[in-house]
Parts: sequence; structure tokens; C-alpha cells
Amino acid sequence: MSSTHRIAVIPGDGIGQEVCPAAREVLDAVGGRHDVTFRYDEFDWSCARYQREGAMMPADGLEQVRQHDAIFLGAVGAPGVPDHVSLWGLLIPIRRSFRQYVNLRPIKVFEGVPSPLRNANPGDVDLVVVRENMEGEYSEVGGRYGRGFPEEMALQEAVFTRAGVTRIADYAFELATRRGNRLTSATKSNGIVHTMPFWDEIVAERAAGYPGVSWNSEHIDALAAKLVLDPARFDVIVASNLFGDILSDLAAALAGSIGMAPAGNINPEREFPSMFEPVHGSAPDIFGQGIANPIGAIWTAAMMLEHLGHPAAAHEVLAAIAGVLAKTDLRTPDLGGSATTTEFTAAVLQFLGG
Repeated sequence: MSSTHRIAVIPGDGIGQEVCPAAREVLDAVGGRHDVTFRYDEFDWSCARYQREGAMMPADGLEQVRQHDAIFLGAVGAPGVPDHVSLWGLLIPIRRSFRQYVNLRPIKVFEGVPSPLRNANPGDVDLVVVRENMEGEYSEVGGRYGRGFPEEMALQEAVFTRAGVTRIADYAFELATRRGNRLTSATKSNGIVHTMPFWDEIVAERAAGYPGVSWNSEHIDALAAKLVLDPARFDVIVASNLFGDILSDLAAALAGSIGMAPAGNINPEREFPSMFEPVHGSAPDIFGQGIANPIGAIWTAAMMLEHLGHPAAAHEVLAAIAGVLAKTDLRTPDLGGSATTTEFTAAVLQFLGG
């Protein structure tokens, strides 16, 4: 049965403009194989727009993308624009207005891409970080006082709600039941006296509803060390906004390159569009050279396919990525090779067609 999806594409900044076309090529190719059509509406929301017009996106930007089936974002950030301006002017308003409270980041070690860790082998490391995406340490509560004076201070409040922790814990436990029935909860309740014990209590309450899932709680510092020492032991990791952000970037680096890491900002209830974005950022140091690794964006496109109800197509895309890495020497510079973005994408398309 044929289907059509309307996708809002925001290439954004830096290499986002180079990897979004790669993702679209792959989506169109696999879509043709599965009778799925994608209609793209592209938006120039970016730091360049901010420098030109004083805003990352127009005042009615959220309304312009509200009715799309999904949003595909390339990257955000550019020299000359403070990160808090670019993020809070585009990325975070979309996440919060569309209640994308799950940030999903799968990590795996592929055959042909050696991990910096000698004991991280293909097939052994295959985990998912489930990051709470709307509250926690990244709240808007706080402010600055006494600017420019000796007593100047900054106050930033972490906000954890029962509803917020409950829904992210439930999502993570449900995901664990579809994977290896193992879950680790990141905490720091020995040092953060209010929010983390609250997090721990709610995770334990929700765990009672999933008796088939083996789970444990790890302090974030020990968890980071264990992720380096033995990443294969982990399957699903659920974490607060800050902890999940740090752990997922660490895990991506352990898999070979942050340029390979995908992510989805998910509204599980599907009341609003979910947004999909590679983790690597805008990488202004290599922008314009045509050497950006497109794997993160292409894998992100596979995540979007699965979310839109096309798991077989998503599997084919991931298999094509794996095929190029396992059966060819083609690598972008971040993986030690000299291939361009275009060359690597063409190889993925060739494997996809085969």
C-alpha cells in the first residue's frame, strides 16, 4: 500500500547543509523500493538567518511545521552566534512546543569501524540512550543577578516533575522489553540530594510494572567509567536531560566517531511531529570541504522511517550503511579515510539498490 509523508527539512548550519541532501537521496531511493513518497518543505532557519534578520526562525515558525509528519534537522550553530542563542532560538522551542520529551540515541559498533576501545567489538556494543528531553537540568528557571558587580551571581534550577520522570521511565522500560530486557538508570543521588532521589524513586516505582526487565541504577560518574571499560554490558540507558546528553556523546565516540550518531526527538503520543537530527553538530571547521560523514544523517533518516511506520525500509538503510563499512574501504576523514560526503552516499545508495 502506497503512502506519502510530508517532511519539514531544516538544513540549518554548517555541515547540516551537506548531510541533509544525502539523507534525502537515501530516503527517496528506499521510498521508491517500498512505494513510499516523501514531499519536502525546506526552511532556511539558521544562524545565518539570525545574523540577517535577528531570529533563528520566524515568529510563526512552529505553526509552519506543526502539520508535517516529521521534521528533519541538519545542525544548529555557527561562529559568531552564541550557542544559547542558536539552541534556544530554534532547536529547544521545537522540542518543547511539540512535546518531544524522548531523545532517542542508538549506538553500535559496526564491522569495519574500529572503536577506540580495544574490547568494543562489532555485534557486542549495541545500546540505546533514552534521554529525558524537556525538563531536568535544562530548565528555563533561574536568572542572573548583579551583572558587572563583584557579587554577580547566576542561578539555574533543575526541574523534575513526576509526570516527566514517569513518562520517560515508562518509555525506556517499554523499549527494553523489545530489546534485551536490560535497563540502567543514570543517577547521582549520593550528591544531588533532592532531584536524583526523586528520579530514583519514580524509576523504581515504574520498574515494578516490568518484571521481565532486569534493571539497576548507576551513579553517573561510575556509569561513564563502566561505559568506557565495558560498553557491551549495556542495552537501554535512561537518563535525565544533562546526563543523557553527555552519555550519548561519549557512547558515540566509543563507537568510532560522533559523525555516525543519529538521534530522534520523539513525541510518543504523535500529537505533534517528531524531529530527527544527527548528533554531530554543525562542524564549522570542515564545512564547505565536502568531507562531512553522512552516516549520522542517513541513520537518522532510518530512525524517521521506522517512526513513520516503515520498519523494513529502515532496516534496509541500516543494512546498507553496515554493508559499505564492512565490505569496502570507503571512509570519510573522521574515520581515517579520504572519501567525500557524495562518494560515501553513493556507495550507500549502491548497496541499497543491490
